[in-house]
Amino acid sequence: MGAVVVAESLTKHFGSLVAVDDLSFQLEPGTITGFLGPNGAGKTTTLRMMLGLATPTSGRALVFEQPYAQLDSPALRVGAVLEATDFHPGRSGRDHLRTLSRAVGVPDSRVDEVLALVELQDAARRRVKGYSLGMRQRLGLAAALLGEPELLVLDEPANGLDPEGVRWLREFLRTFASQGRTVLISSHVLAEVAQTVDQVLIISRGQLVVESSLEQLTARVSGSVRVRAADVATLRQALADAELSCTPANDSALLVHGATSERVGEIAFAAGVPLHELVTEGTSLEEIFLELTAQAPS
Repeated sequence: MGAVVVAESLTKHFGSLVAVDDLSFQLEPGTITGFLGPNGAGKTTTLRMMLGLATPTSGRALVFEQPYAQLDSPALRVGAVLEATDFHPGRSGRDHLRTLSRAVGVPDSRVDEVLALVELQDAARRRVKGYSLGMRQRLGLAAALLGEPELLVLDEPANGLDPEGVRWLREFLRTFASQGRTVLISSHVLAEVAQTVDQVLIISRGQLVVESSLEQLTARVSGSVRVRAADVATLRQALADAELSCTPANDSALLVHGATSERVGEIAFAAGVPLHELVTEGTSLEEIFLELTAQAPS
């Protein structure tokens, strides 16, 4: 089986506004991809084009090697949650799902199965207007799962979930992907999906900034060593002699790159330089995310 989703030079203009600009990527079976970017970056517009809800100005998106609209029974192959508010408030959760199941030709028995999957069985007979935002997120996910899809597309799925709900969602999606199925999660917060995804697509201002595995992105989180010394000039020279680069920080400290704190301490000791401070500073994934999106072309 080839790629589950292929986006080829996807572009979308709204008048003079370029919402998505020449965006290309692909999703492989059995993967969980984080589709990331600040609010307004073009994520939802991209998902809408992928799902046939918006027409690209140019380029195309293929799902299972076809435009979404040309798939046979697309609701049975693709499950999507783009809004958690598309519910009739007077209906119960079960009735909402039964209405959808009949529309796509799924038996009523599947409704109770998906309610159990998302752990909403105890609230199935309650009216949706009484559901919390987190419960509505779960109900939306249950609707997406009715057809036992091979591809799951979720827009900000952690919104409204408490920490326990986020853990539950993470475990659910990992199990889903372990069965050879594919997940695309859109989020503007990297930290929400960093423990869930295998790979990341980061966009800003409608353009692709990064497409990589999470492992590769994590490798960029290289800590630096912060050091303050009585004799900064001598320490700087000793570090240079050891072929280590450093940059000045505030309060007369140095940030040493590509070395452990132990190595820096050994160099300072050998040079006879007393140290006042020696700590390792790390860069978080979230900081890298903010840096990448801030540097995206305008």
